[in-house]
Amino acid sequence: MLKLLRPAMTRILTPLGRALVNRGIGPNTVTAIGTLGTVAAALVLFPLGQLWWGAFTIAVFVLFDLLDGVVARLGGGGGSTWGAFLDSTLDRVADAAIFSGLIVYFALDGDLLMVAVTLFCLVAGALVSYVKARAEGLGLTCDVGLAERPERLLVSLVAAGLSGLGVPYILPAGMWLLAVASAVTVVQRILHVRRQTGE
Repeated sequence: MLKLLRPAMTRILTPLGRALVNRGIGPNTVTAIGTLGTVAAALVLFPLGQLWWGAFTIAVFVLFDLLDGVVARLGGGGGSTWGAFLDSTLDRVADAAIFSGLIVYFALDGDLLMVAVTLFCLVAGALVSYVKARAEGLGLTCDVGLAERPERLLVSLVAAGLSGLGVPYILPAGMWLLAVASAVTVVQRILHVRRQTGE
């Protein structure tokens, strides 16, 4: 759903992307910086209870996920196979860091139920991505689902940020919503692949 916003965000980020290209900074460097920033913010700020600053900082670095594509296009060639592989791989690293940081936060707070729910979100999110990658590796399409990566990031970061601003119950509610939506997405993608195989 949020993919509909990508063209508008691309236009906004184009001037910054052009500036990076003019300074010789490539898309893979942008990808790596975005991932490192996300991992550092998630694993340091979330466990410290700095949910607002953690969510805000991660949101800034998440924009690098769009910016690397802009830089690749402006730099000519439109990206590479290696760049696409690196981007997808580091996306999984960033996602794992975000949910791991929240898991540590809940664990330090003694909320074992939310540790389990957030761990489920981490595993289900990885499974959502795996199902798509495996299907595409078999020559099928699998670009469907209720909670793709942008939606998962939006829910988790908004819930964490609002919780950091003092909104009660929003973070647990966000994690429960994400757990259900991720499970539904896994089922949607499996059924989508099954229909394509005709089995």
